[in-house]
Amino acid sequence: MASYIARRLLSFIPLLIIMSFLGFFAINLAPGNYFDTLKQNPQISQETIRLYEQKYHLDKNVFIQYYHWAANILRFDFGYSFAYKRPVAVVLKSRLFNTFILSLCAFLFSWFVAIPIGIYCAVHQYKLGDKIFSFLSFAGLSIPNFFFALILLYFASRTGILPTGGMHSLNYEELSFFPRFLDLLRHLAIPTIVLGTSSIAGLQRLMRGNMLEILRKQYITFARAKGLSESRVIYLHAVRNAINPMVTIFGGALSGLLSGAALTEIICSWPGLGSLMLEAVRSQDLFLFAGDLLMMGFLLILGYLIADILLAWVDPRIQYQ
Repeated sequence: MASYIARRLLSFIPLLIIMSFLGFFAINLAPGNYFDTLKQNPQISQETIRLYEQKYHLDKNVFIQYYHWAANILRFDFGYSFAYKRPVAVVLKSRLFNTFILSLCAFLFSWFVAIPIGIYCAVHQYKLGDKIFSFLSFAGLSIPNFFFALILLYFASRTGILPTGGMHSLNYEELSFFPRFLDLLRHLAIPTIVLGTSSIAGLQRLMRGNMLEILRKQYITFARAKGLSESRVIYLHAVRNAINPMVTIFGGALSGLLSGAALTEIICSWPGLGSLMLEAVRSQDLFLFAGDLLMMGFLLILGYLIADILLAWVDPRIQYQ
């Protein structure tokens, strides 16, 4: 396992290089750059702009720009954000924590709701509860995240029950610890529900299918023939084997939440990596965009690695050579 993890970590390097270069190249295809807006400001001299372009090699072609940026990455220097007037690493650090909080809450919400519902639907196949949850899952898969977010935001604006955006209230700094925590939970509610609903729908259908397949196996029939209680057969034998395929999509679910969080963050005004990506693209902040893309790509690949490790840990039959 240690050698397998080492090989996978080494494979991160070419994948991140290819992904970051494609993103770097794509944003350079757009006409102009961040300094074009500064050239329209009469208070900033053209000489100052040329010095900045030379300093960050923006007067060179895209290959030379990428070479210098990638070389600085080896020293953990992600470049300088022209829009925020701060190092990219500092900007990413603050936004990464916000995205992590949102993704973690949505992840826990979706999995802790979807798994029990999937088990219930499989055990009560074709009964009223199974039909209701199946209908709700199809509805959850059909409704786009952005549309569902707009519906919840409209409901919140009309009722005032939940905040309609942001991460904190205006008086957040004046609150004590527990009121701050409650304020954060209230702001997390809408984006968490939006991100978790679509995940719940897919995970519940997958868990239901896995359970139905396992419940038809001969060893389940044998366990029942031995006189084991139904709850012991289901939760000790069936669930453990049915949940193994779910572990394989752990990384995909995690990365899917991160990618799906981008649009949700924008609509709900959540200050995370997704909304930061939009700001970087709109302002043509080259190094901020590249650093944000590199960070999200790293989390995506890391999620799949964690999924493989967890699968081997849950199922001893799986060994990576």
